[in-house]
Amino acid sequence: MDSIRAIIIKFIMITAVIWIVFGLYGFSFGDIIVSSVLLTGVSYIVGDRIILPRFGNVAATLADFALVFIMLWFLGSYLFEPIVGLGTASFIAALIIGVGEVMFHRYLEREVLDEIPIPEDYDFRRLMQTEFGSEEDFMSNDRDLLDEEKAWLEREKDDYYSD
Repeated sequence: MDSIRAIIIKFIMITAVIWIVFGLYGFSFGDIIVSSVLLTGVSYIVGDRIILPRFGNVAATLADFALVFIMLWFLGSYLFEPIVGLGTASFIAALIIGVGEVMFHRYLEREVLDEIPIPEDYDFRRLMQTEFGSEEDFMSNDRDLLDEEKAWLEREKDDYYSD
């Protein structure tokens, strides 16, 4: 039940921002509702159900920002009438929605996140892997190779000039 309330809150937030920003450019209210429904569904599943529980608020907010920006630009340029400042309008809307997402994620973590299952076999240590390696001293081998190469070059030079 809390998830449904969260989706409604997110839908209202996205609709209000898109209506204010894209309404200035002449988008119809029907276009705004279609965009809001698509954005709410995709960003809730990707940003709030997958990224937020695993990677935290910052990663989920950045993912939501990028997702909103790309989707608004795509929807605005391919599904609806083209407008002149689509990139700017998409960026402004994504920025405002991103600020709202920070607060929305706090609400989700406090009220809803307990409902979101995280697989028991999910290994959080994968996120913090470090690569370890050992260095060998190759200089001693290089000196031997250099001496052998010099001797080989001398022999080749002598063979070449002796003929």
